[in-house]
Amino acid sequence: MKENKKYFSDNGMYSNNIEDVVKEDENILWQGEPKKSAYILAAVFKMLPIVLFWLLCDGVFIYFLATMGDEVPWFVWIFFAIHLAPVWIWIANIIRCAVEVDNIRYAVTDKRVIVRSGVIIDLKFLYYTDITNVRVRVGLIDRLLKVGDIYITAEAQKAVLYDIADPYRIANELQRIVQDIKNDTYYPNALRPESNPGYRTKYDAEAIDFGVKADAPQTPPED
Repeated sequence: MKENKKYFSDNGMYSNNIEDVVKEDENILWQGEPKKSAYILAAVFKMLPIVLFWLLCDGVFIYFLATMGDEVPWFVWIFFAIHLAPVWIWIANIIRCAVEVDNIRYAVTDKRVIVRSGVIIDLKFLYYTDITNVRVRVGLIDRLLKVGDIYITAEAQKAVLYDIADPYRIANELQRIVQDIKNDTYYPNALRPESNPGYRTKYDAEAIDFGVKADAPQTPPED
């Protein structure tokens, strides 16, 4: 049997871009990305109290050691360099977030939620039939910068849409889509009585209120 070497590349299986993995019969309803200032500030304030306390304690010892001049053995400085590991981890995490934020993209389609993230880009696909919970978390920094995080739990994986604007509305629309898709899966249109209008199995930009219309024209499903 001859191998079809173009199969995976033609279907975008090895691509890191959201647009390249969207199928021909799949419509993007909403796309977003984290607010950069909020994403980086979250990394700055994370562990900040511990880092400040660590720097204060080690700083006092380092100051007195520095006043001793050449009398301090070299291995003492190595010890403090290692002992400041929480500070180095904190700085590395800030740098990672500053690099990573340009790679993060979110997309909601009429079939699934797509999350692109990571310094080395990673793609997650969460299908609506697998999603079990959608919730919103808004911290102090998020409230000041008018953003929030949406936590999505599926049967086999989890994803977070970090620092997006208007998170409550986006989460509500996601919850509605999940409910409608699951109702269609458990009780298909063909099995419903005529008096039951049923749920939408396919969505277009006008069917939900993400606030951003899809670029491509979309047609609502025919009953």
